[in-house]
This record gives sequence, C-alpha cells and structure tokens, in this order.
Amino acid sequence: MTVPPHHDNGIKFFGPDGFKLSDVAEAEIEALLEGDPGYAPADRIGRAKRIDDGRFRYAERVKSTFPSGQKLRGLKVVIDCANGAAYRVAPEVLWELGAEVIPVGVAPNGRNINEGCGSTNPTAAAETIIAHGADIGICLDGDADRVMILDETGKVADGDQIMALMATRWAAEGRLNHGTLVATVMSNLGLERHLEGQGLRLERAAVGDRYVVERMREGGFNLGGEQSGHIVMTDFATTGDGLLSGLQFLAAMVESGKKASELAHSFETVPQMLKNVRYERGQDPLSAKSVKDAIAAAEADLVGKGRLLIRKSGTEPLVRVMAECEDPGLLARVVDGIVAEVAAAS
Repeated sequence: MTVPPHHDNGIKFFGPDGFKLSDVAEAEIEALLEGDPGYAPADRIGRAKRIDDGRFRYAERVKSTFPSGQKLRGLKVVIDCANGAAYRVAPEVLWELGAEVIPVGVAPNGRNINEGCGSTNPTAAAETIIAHGADIGICLDGDADRVMILDETGKVADGDQIMALMATRWAAEGRLNHGTLVATVMSNLGLERHLEGQGLRLERAAVGDRYVVERMREGGFNLGGEQSGHIVMTDFATTGDGLLSGLQFLAAMVESGKKASELAHSFETVPQMLKNVRYERGQDPLSAKSVKDAIAAAEADLVGKGRLLIRKSGTEPLVRVMAECEDPGLLARVVDGIVAEVAAAS
C-alpha cells in the first residue's frame, strides 16, 4: 500500500454532524472556489477555537467504550503510532487501562510520519512483538483512523479479519444492527462466506470509508469498514478510529481469555489477485469490445467459483483488475487475460 509522505499531508473536512462531507457537498465547495466566491460579510465569518484539553477528553471518551470493570492487566501490548497523531494518547490510554505498553513510532519530527512504521509498514511492530514476547500489536496509521492487528507471533490480521470478529461478537450480543456488516467491493470473498455461515449479511459499498459510512447511515447499520483497516462503529464515533478499534479487539481478548492468534483469523481468505493497467488520459479502454468480451468470458468462468471486479482508479489513469478464486490457475488466467486486453486497448 502506498504511504503518503509528509509533504502530501492534506486536510479533512467534516460537517456539523461530525461526518465527512459528501461528494455532492465537496463538489459544490470546489465549484464555488473555482468561480468567484467573493468575501463573506463580517457576520458570516467563522471563528477558530482551541480546545486545550482535547487530548484528555478524547482519552476519556475512548476508554469509556471499553467494557465496564474490565482491565488490560497481564497483557503486554505493542502500540505503533506511525509517528503520527496518536503518538501520545494511544500509549497513555492503554497504560491507564492496565496494559504493559511497548510504544513504537512515537517520535514524530514533522517529516517521519508513516515512515517505516505504522499500519502500512508493520515490520517494526512485528519485530518488537517477538523481541519482547508481547501478546498483541496494534498498528495505527499517521492520522490514527486505520488499524492493523498483529498477533503474538507477529502475523498481521487485516481489516476484514477484525471486522469478522467484531460482527460475530456483536451479533451474539444483539448489538449488530440488522445483522449486517458494511464493507467495500475489495473485501475478501472469504469474509462474505464466513458471515453467511453465521447467518449474517455483508453489504458492499464503493471503495472509500466515506462510501461505507454513507451506506451505513442509509441502512441504519452500525458496523462497517475497509480491508485497509478503516473500521467505523457509529455507536461510538462518526469516523474510523484505529485506537477505538484496537480496544474492541483487546476487549474480545479479555472477555474470551483467548490469544490474539485465536481471534485474529476468523476465516480463510480466498486467493485474490489485483493488477493495474495504465492507460493514456482521454482513452476509455473499458469501452473496447475486446475488453468487454474478455470480461464477460471471465465472469462466466467464475460463476460459482469466485468473483471479478474491474474499476478505474479515482486518482490515476489506471484500470484495476481484481479477481478472487480458489483455483489459482483459473485466477491467474482470468486476470492476465483481461489485463492483456485492457493493455492492448490502451
């Protein structure tokens, strides 16, 4: 996964309800800025307010989501903060809940955010787990809205595995609204099959946590997320929160008495292959008859065996070809065949 360097850091906008702005609202703002918005009258200008105790408010809020009366005593936790937003508060919260905390990526210098650490590069955390004999690793990304869980062996469980655990536990407790988890089209077919086996449903949204949240709000669902580790629990927050998600996993460990390795791998993934094909700007290779025919043939080959997803990148002139299938030979043949046709039409 590509990690944005420090100079590519951006700004996120949220509405008064705490949710990210919709595509429509963002487009309206962009249209105003591209035109001549003029100046707002004095009585319409907003005011900036500094919340000096924000870190402490946040810490108390996150701790309040942990089961009442439970503590993390006896657990040795590696927390990798990616030299980012949670570098102080995440270790503090875990320590206050009783864990023995081993921090990684907690020395930000303004340039090293996500650099060789965090959820997009968990190697340092895995090595630290082994070196210290830790029970679990929690890897956040720079802005701390994403999480990856590492078990006591250093093995990584992605967002699909974490959501599978949470969905089944919440359902058993009667907390999963409408027995449904919302994920994206990129989530593994194994997750869908696992949920079906539990009598639960997976609803898929477009790639991007904002689209997951939009679908959650439309359907009244309270759990959703992405394979990349964005997990949204609207009972607790309006956005993804890596520390909050990590605490939910730790709660499952405490309540079940099971090791992280027993909880972090709820299902066997279906082999997945993803390849990108670059095309010249202004072209539309997906409209070519040869490409359409290749896609139709692949879909026919995968009926009952897997699934196919073809989509254009939202930021680059790329066609992304993804397929899942338990037959590796068929998987490679399907993906390579479409890739070849897209490349020829580009």
